[in-house]
Amino acid sequence: MRSLMAALIPLAVLLAASSAACVAGYFIIQGLGDAFPFRKVISKITQLLLVLSIFPAMAWLRLKKEDLGFAGKKLFFKQLAQGFALGLATLLPVLTVEYALGIHVFDESKHWTFALAVQKIGISLALALLISLIEEPIFRGILLAGLMKKLPVFGAVLVSSGYYAALHFLDSHTEIPLQELDVFSGFTLLGEAFANLLNPSIYSAFFALLTVGIFLCLLRTHFHAGLAMCIGCHAAWVWQIKMFKSLFNLDFKSKFIHWVSSYDGVIGPLVTVWLLLAVIVYFVYRHSTRHSSGLRQQAEKR
Repeated sequence: MRSLMAALIPLAVLLAASSAACVAGYFIIQGLGDAFPFRKVISKITQLLLVLSIFPAMAWLRLKKEDLGFAGKKLFFKQLAQGFALGLATLLPVLTVEYALGIHVFDESKHWTFALAVQKIGISLALALLISLIEEPIFRGILLAGLMKKLPVFGAVLVSSGYYAALHFLDSHTEIPLQELDVFSGFTLLGEAFANLLNPSIYSAFFALLTVGIFLCLLRTHFHAGLAMCIGCHAAWVWQIKMFKSLFNLDFKSKFIHWVSSYDGVIGPLVTVWLLLAVIVYFVYRHSTRHSSGLRQQAEKR
């Protein structure tokens, strides 16, 4: 029962943040007018509240920044670079396979110049870093650290990864005109967002993102103060996906189209299989290394 309660506390925080965003979003949109979609305003406020919730959660759980996986400045930037390199090494083979299978084709309609390429690379990299700097302290930082206080490591990894995957699909596509909005409109959108989690069409991408979360949790739990490595790896993945989608188009007629999902046309079963294989190989290697080390220690005692 205590484990179940621990797993549901993040859901309660999410519901509280999104409910507050629904109310605050209504009053904010009155000042903004129809410059921004109401659903987007609610989404951004929810994200902001979740980030801000890290600080009271740290105080409540009596966690320090080291407990969240933050290292000193020198180690942080070293791990950030290592994580970025790992992100390149783990996703680039998937993108190469998708192109080789004809799932993606080169977009010949775009005319690239050196200045445009540099601009695209820079903007995509900045956005990728921003996304990872927001998401990693939440999911592989405070959420994982808090859950590990109440759950076994495997349970904490699975629950935090489940929340990470689910939040990518917690969205409503309904546009409500400004003149039809009332203070309860946000809750209508919130209900649609949660109902979207029951949509079978998201499951391919959901399991891919669940595997992504597990992989990043592995970095966080098996490397000392490894949050920066998670941030770097996550940023490299997002950056590659953004650049790849700028250069290539999805070929819906490809006979291998089922290997990617409709979520972004990149992640899907292929990513799930690839990252699960990487996790299995790591644990097999770790087990064999420990076994060899144990045999050497026994031999030395003799």
